[in-house]
Amino acid sequence: MKAINAVRMGGVDVLPLVEGGKGVSVSTGVSAGAWAAAGGAGTVSIVNADSYDAAGNPVPQIYHGRTRRDRHEELVDYAIRGGIAQAQIAHDVAGGRGRIHANILWEMGSAERVIRGVLDGAKGLIQGVTCGAGMPYRLSDIAAEYGVYYYPIVSSARAFNALWKRAYSKTSDLLGGVVYEDPWRAGGHNGLSNTENPLQPEDPFPRVAALRKLMRSFGLDETPIIMAGGVWCLEEWEDWIGNPELGPIVFQFGTRPLLTQESPIPQAWKDRLLTLKKGDVYLNRFSPTGFYSSAVNNSFLQELRGRSERQVAFSPEALGAHSASYGVGARKREVFVTEEDLQRIHGWEAQGFTEAMRTPDSTLIFVTPDRAREIIADQVACMGCLSECKFSNWSQRAPDYSNGHKADPRSFCIQKTLQAAAHASGPEAAEILDHNLMFGGTNAWRFATDPFYANGFVPTVAQLIERIMSGR
Repeated sequence: MKAINAVRMGGVDVLPLVEGGKGVSVSTGVSAGAWAAAGGAGTVSIVNADSYDAAGNPVPQIYHGRTRRDRHEELVDYAIRGGIAQAQIAHDVAGGRGRIHANILWEMGSAERVIRGVLDGAKGLIQGVTCGAGMPYRLSDIAAEYGVYYYPIVSSARAFNALWKRAYSKTSDLLGGVVYEDPWRAGGHNGLSNTENPLQPEDPFPRVAALRKLMRSFGLDETPIIMAGGVWCLEEWEDWIGNPELGPIVFQFGTRPLLTQESPIPQAWKDRLLTLKKGDVYLNRFSPTGFYSSAVNNSFLQELRGRSERQVAFSPEALGAHSASYGVGARKREVFVTEEDLQRIHGWEAQGFTEAMRTPDSTLIFVTPDRAREIIADQVACMGCLSECKFSNWSQRAPDYSNGHKADPRSFCIQKTLQAAAHASGPEAAEILDHNLMFGGTNAWRFATDPFYANGFVPTVAQLIERIMSGR
């Protein structure tokens, strides 16, 4: 195994190990601080992070506003207070060692307000801001305003080229590194383009080499590239270490830090990680963001898949093959489907999927009455956690806060389900997790086969980093 040496990143020498940011109360100050204390770069998520009351208990994120806009303002307030709280905890735990980064999604609702609010309230506690899930052109301007380094997340050289030419070339001195997030292997939301096949992963080496070639043309020879997605043990990446074609490389670990003593995820989630098999985590496109995402294939995803499979096209009037009449809703408003689809509908209704719900694509999906009520209640309760949400049709960019499309019942409220997963507790925790979104990288199945975790061993962050530095 080659020697793993410190790299210059964010103005200091650190171990080439970054903790990946995982939103909604998963990358917390405790885990990030421990990672930084061990000499790497820890990451706190400022995507609706937990804040605490005077007794140190997490403040439940409950919304009281009558309108979506009112609830959105509550969400922004929760996010800022939570981000500041987690940054303070990370700073205290790190004790001045390593680096503390804050991670946010550019497509999060009011992302810029949240970033600025956290940086205002946590001055001197955060050294870098990592940002992806979209094209964060203004990230460099925010970094310059607060004097912190910035780390854009991209999935191709083409994406970084656009960011550089439009904005980043003006503040290259604060570009701490470029995160290449592999769109097939990373957990959470991924940047697969329409030209890339989700079922055919590409070798990351040529893609990262192309990114480095582009960066060198901009004079960024020594700016680290942070490889994210699919990194488990460094002996598998030995050809990348010290490779002159790639230049300085740092490795980001998002999935492995889930299973540490400092990780805040519920014990039931940690137990589930130790049982995963290859193929249990897969890419899906149910997210209300419109992005692909990588998550555990549990009952939650299976139910979403079922919704889309119980789907037929309809016409508001008899047209061509759409000649069979069908009544939708309590008022039985007439639409027309094909004779073949009508027979399928009757079969679904016999199984209890009696509620037809319209989608923006002129199709109907069929769900149970209970599920239909839940979907409608979640859409009504929208608090605008995304800049645009196809599930609820929220848009913070439009004067009426609507994206102009019908709400899509094939998706889900991502804020609700991530909060439920992160805070699952008690005897029903395992069941709660099975029915909510559990993000994870495609390598999560390796917990069950890696001897490091034999007999249910859960390391501290320091023990994990020691293990990683050994190459394993």
